[in-house]
Amino acid sequence: MPSADNKPVFNSLVAELSPPPVPFVFAWARAYDGASGPMIDLSQAVPGYAPHDDILRWLGEAASSKQYCGYGPIEGETELRHVYAQHVSGLYGANVVIENIHITSGCNQAFMCAAMAVAKAGDSVALTDPFYFNQDTTLAMLGINRVLVSCDPDNAFLPNIVDVRRVLDTGVKALALVTPNNPTGSVYPPELLLEIFHVCRKKGVWLILDETYRDFLPGHTPRPHTLMNVEGWQDNLIMLYSFSKSFCVPGHRVGAITAGPQAVTEIAKIMDNLQICAARAPQAAVAKAIPALADWRDGNRVEIERRADALRQVMPKISGWDLVSVGAYFAFIRHPFRGVSSTAVSEQLAKRAGVVCLPGVYFGQGQEDYLRFAFANADVETIAKLESRLSGFKLA
Repeated sequence: MPSADNKPVFNSLVAELSPPPVPFVFAWARAYDGASGPMIDLSQAVPGYAPHDDILRWLGEAASSKQYCGYGPIEGETELRHVYAQHVSGLYGANVVIENIHITSGCNQAFMCAAMAVAKAGDSVALTDPFYFNQDTTLAMLGINRVLVSCDPDNAFLPNIVDVRRVLDTGVKALALVTPNNPTGSVYPPELLLEIFHVCRKKGVWLILDETYRDFLPGHTPRPHTLMNVEGWQDNLIMLYSFSKSFCVPGHRVGAITAGPQAVTEIAKIMDNLQICAARAPQAAVAKAIPALADWRDGNRVEIERRADALRQVMPKISGWDLVSVGAYFAFIRHPFRGVSSTAVSEQLAKRAGVVCLPGVYFGQGQEDYLRFAFANADVETIAKLESRLSGFKLA
């Protein structure tokens, strides 16, 4: 209904959300005077190196081709779906076919499609605490209730199976997990994922598994999990993925969903209304890149691991700053200013020390003592500079 002065009103589910957080942090960064040296940007999860020349060439060729100017299949380009199905099959030792794959414009859209496919307004979906803020706001604007599974910082922010069971008993339609995790970086052990999956199956709950940062697991890590070896996995598992980080093309927005054929059919109904089809030229380029650039991608994984190791080495040297969890692209850092909001700490770090990061409170109300460092955006030499920047830092 209209407002008291008879003006139309906005959707309250959207209007009540806070504005996107990253632009606020960038505004703080613009106020930095450079006194401590060049800006250290640990804010957003973007690759800190350039795309491969071949993928830039393939993007250009596809973008200038008449072939990709018309609408494409709603589920995604056939070639990309086929190549990605083969890739997932090899990675997980499973029989994945094209009917299991749906291509989206990035992983945020993949999550929105998955959430809409399994839950409606008034239903509940469980996230972990801390959570990835875009998943939380997606549920909020859809009118889907969010229930939280607490994660213990003393256990690297991994959930306890007892707490998972307790939340699933409340009647949630789905549980969404992110591994490697955003914001904490924590990697879910395969045995924990399998235990959670079996609990979800017993309760009739969907498991939505966001694996955006899967390609940056340490080299000695075996396959990320064995969920796809469980008979009937397609009945309640939806896996999300992003090509953005692995191929350094976040601006081209290409993601993927792996699920049962029935789930893909339901998601296609949603996608037809959201976008009809994901942008076609990036899909064509990624289809070529998956097999051709495997060695290059592995080299990038090694580089990201070097950056994680650099952070592991530097943080213990900084009194009062605790590296609570780290992995893939992110680290969750406990700052030394107890009782001060993480927003105030993050703002002063950006403006006065030239270190740009996200406040923990962006990822849940109980995370005021923490900051998220997206260390993948900085090279090893830059990460080493954190020692001097943070050691002498005091709040104004």
